[in-house]
Amino acid sequence: MSEENITRTTLAELLERRARGEKSQTDWARIDAMTDEDIERAMRDDPDWQDFMDIDWSKAKMVIPDKKKAISIRLDPDIVDFFQATGKGYQTRINAVLRHFVDEQKRSNS
Repeated sequence: MSEENITRTTLAELLERRARGEKSQTDWARIDAMTDEDIERAMRDDPDWQDFMDIDWSKAKMVIPDKKKAISIRLDPDIVDFFQATGKGYQTRINAVLRHFVDEQKRSNS
C-alpha cells in the first residue's frame, strides 16, 4: 500500500469534524450492498492481500496478551539508546528480547 494514499486521523479530530457537521467520506451504502463474493473479488484484486488470500482462517484463535506489569528498571545507557534509536515501540522490543531469553532458558532447563 502506498503511503501517499494513507490518511491518519485521531479520534479527537474525527469527533471535531462530526461536531462541525462534516460527514464521513466513506460510501457506506456501497459497502453495505457488497456481497461476500464482491469482497473476496476485491481482496483478490488487491496486491496487499496476495499473501493472505489462501490462509485457512477458520482455525485461527484470538490471543489476548497478558496485561503488562509496570516496573522500574535500571539499564545501561547504551542499551536504552540502542532500543530507543529503533523508534516507537522500543519497550515492546526490549520485552521481546527478554521473552526470547526466558523461553530459551526454560527450553534448555527441561
